[in-house]
Amino acid sequence: MFTVGIITVSDKGYTGEREDLSGPVIEKIMQTIGGKVVDYKVVPDERDKISQAITNMTDEQCIHLVLTTGGTGFAARDVTPEATLDVIEKQVPGIPEAMRLVSMQKTAKAMLSRAVSGIREGSLIINLPGSPKGAAESLEAILQALPHGLLILQGKTGECGGTDR
Repeated sequence: MFTVGIITVSDKGYTGEREDLSGPVIEKIMQTIGGKVVDYKVVPDERDKISQAITNMTDEQCIHLVLTTGGTGFAARDVTPEATLDVIEKQVPGIPEAMRLVSMQKTAKAMLSRAVSGIREGSLIINLPGSPKGAAESLEAILQALPHGLLILQGKTGECGGTDR
């Protein structure tokens, strides 16, 4: 089992004008691979608030996997990737590449995602789209590899080259 934190980035969600539908979808998918959501926050589309939420989950709570949803598009207030880049120590470009690749098979609009992924303090941070459907499809694209990556971060395994390639 591993711990999961979900950060929904939404001005309207933060003020209560819109219900977050992506967070519950993400939680349900995480349960299928042994993830337990231990924290959930809704923050406004503000770079410093997003960064603070991420660092709280990674540095203070030592959550294994932090998933953001929302704020990865082209809108002026979409700053989730920048906030994530502000705090990660290492980038993991293969994760958002895989999400975009799979999503591109369904819609050309997937290429417009600016999502990033990285590591901080032994935690993996992944930006997901804001829509429930987009978040679910993106997670499904990377679901098989996530447990192994998290085990590596926890120091419980180190071998990537095996027969399951």
